[in-house]
Amino acid sequence: MKIIHDGDTIQHYLVKYQLDNLFMQSQPNSVPLQLRIYEPNELILREGEELDGIYFQVAGKTKVSSSVETGKALLLRFCHPLSVFGDIELIQQVVIQSQVEAVEMTTFLFINKRTVETELMTSYTFLHELLKHLSYKLQTCTTASRINLLASVEERFASYLLTTRLKNEFGKEMLTPHISEIASLIGTTPRHLNRVIVKLNEMNIIRKEKKKLYVLDWERLDELSNGMLYD
Repeated sequence: MKIIHDGDTIQHYLVKYQLDNLFMQSQPNSVPLQLRIYEPNELILREGEELDGIYFQVAGKTKVSSSVETGKALLLRFCHPLSVFGDIELIQQVVIQSQVEAVEMTTFLFINKRTVETELMTSYTFLHELLKHLSYKLQTCTTASRINLLASVEERFASYLLTTRLKNEFGKEMLTPHISEIASLIGTTPRHLNRVIVKLNEMNIIRKEKKKLYVLDWERLDELSNGMLYD
């Protein structure tokens, strides 16, 4: 991790994502913002540890996972700007709930925990921003859980492909080129998903070439999804 104190770059990200108004109720320059830059595969937050502050992801891509009793990690989602980490832990006053890892070089605006608790948690504007991100996380988790519980693997995979095609925010979080990660996201095993891919390939709905998938017939894929989408 690199910590950079660059006022111009910080201001650029504040304006780009309209975050500058979050700190208007505080005294000028009283919120110590840091730029934190992480390399690919570098751990940002470790599940079970104490949170040191709140993280606004302003560049790059991260992977969020959670451990399960078997000792394996369950992939929850991929995140792109603007995403927030630490909001649940700050509000619930608990340890870090999920592991966050950089997929590519990723940049955050970071505010330490003490500043958040003493200067920002009484700000309506700041709390409204946290609420927006919390409600979005609830929406995505609820939708994914509903589909994963009620739909077959074929329906889930079709829904996944259709969602990523729509290019909405939820689709951004779901998109991944790796079969094992897709399987984890839609609640199945890589072996089962590979069987579904072979079947859809034989039906000429998709085409698999090495590590790439191509959708050949979106209409039939839509029929297969039975109208369910991760959105």
